[in-house]
Amino acid sequence: MTIDVRAYNRAAWDRQVAQGNRWTVPVTPEQIAAARRGEWSVLLTENKPVPREWFPPLAGRDVLGLASGGGQQAPLFAAAGARVTVLDNSPTQLARDRQVAERDGLELTTVLGDMADLSAFADASFDLIFHPVSNLFAADVRPVWREAYRVLRPGGVLLAGFMNPAFYLFDFPAAEQGRLEVRFKLPYADLKDLPPEERQRFLDAGLPLEHSHSLEDQIGGQLAAGFHLTALYEDRHRDIIIGEYLPSYLATRAVKP
Repeated sequence: MTIDVRAYNRAAWDRQVAQGNRWTVPVTPEQIAAARRGEWSVLLTENKPVPREWFPPLAGRDVLGLASGGGQQAPLFAAAGARVTVLDNSPTQLARDRQVAERDGLELTTVLGDMADLSAFADASFDLIFHPVSNLFAADVRPVWREAYRVLRPGGVLLAGFMNPAFYLFDFPAAEQGRLEVRFKLPYADLKDLPPEERQRFLDAGLPLEHSHSLEDQIGGQLAAGFHLTALYEDRHRDIIIGEYLPSYLATRAVKP
């Protein structure tokens, strides 16, 4: 089956906004006011806040929210004094960021685009890239790391969250029902590995298409792009049985030397 995954996922995430997915709900005016006082916290994964020591001082820094639309992280960074650009594949997710900016008097720029193609930006444009769990929607993650490296300035920081590839071993509907069943070989992709009838139900439901990526591509890909990895932590799903047995997510801090 041939599908334009980027176009399909754009429409799928626009639907997620309409359905109130938790990653599409903007921050509140109270959170923006706190960020202006220097009190803010953001997520790269599902539950663990990113350590504040992972961030450079934000005031006056150029920050790219990479595939991070939704009105959550970028407005907080802007309220903390950063010059913020958000790139995302979903126009409706980007609209969330603009809504918060207009509501709270913030300046930020939104760009519709592909996380693996940052040609809209010149070399060495940013001091910080914030890339929460989203590269599961890309078929190939290594171009994401190469482009991130290119647009960061020397000494710039890449903060990234991504799925533990072992998560995709398991049957997800069964896990939602509390049963842990090993089903798939890795690397996994919805289009490639779901049986035709199940895949069609998935597409009919308009769910975003996902891909697993090996640690060789997620972590090794950052190293191959030229990054120096400086920190890492793990995180777990709260409401799915998989999280009881293994970390579902990883987050990394990497620096461009």
